[in-house]
Amino acid sequence: MDLILWRHCDAEPGVPDELRRLTPNGARQAARMAQWLSPRLRDTCRIIVSPALRAQQTAQALGRAFRTVPALAPGACVADVLDAANWPDARDPVLVIGHQPALGLTAASLLGDEAERPLHAGAVIWLSHRPDAGDGRVVLQVAMDPGSA
Repeated sequence: MDLILWRHCDAEPGVPDELRRLTPNGARQAARMAQWLSPRLRDTCRIIVSPALRAQQTAQALGRAFRTVPALAPGACVADVLDAANWPDARDPVLVIGHQPALGLTAASLLGDEAERPLHAGAVIWLSHRPDAGDGRVVLQVAMDPGSA
């Protein structure tokens, strides 16, 4: 299974938190990362997104259908992310668009890291789990930020 974690792009400050919008720079980041991601995502990739406006706007840059998952809202934990993605049992790749620290903690947990892997706004971490390959390890395939896309 491939699990792709995409932190929402740069957002305006403010309250309520759920209604924070992408900044103009965040919209550019989303477009840049979507341009990089889209040709790499299989048609069968399931895209699940936090209900927060900034995550929804990030997802919209892909121009693909996605499902809003309330459990991925700000404050989500590793278990919320993994449950929503059906890790490690999903047959097809899953793209999760959400928030820090949940996404960084999820990556760290799956990679066996002691500390969180902080994701900058708009960054992607692509992980693969191949239980049929023998040891069932999780492999970091790509770590990308919008400036590198």
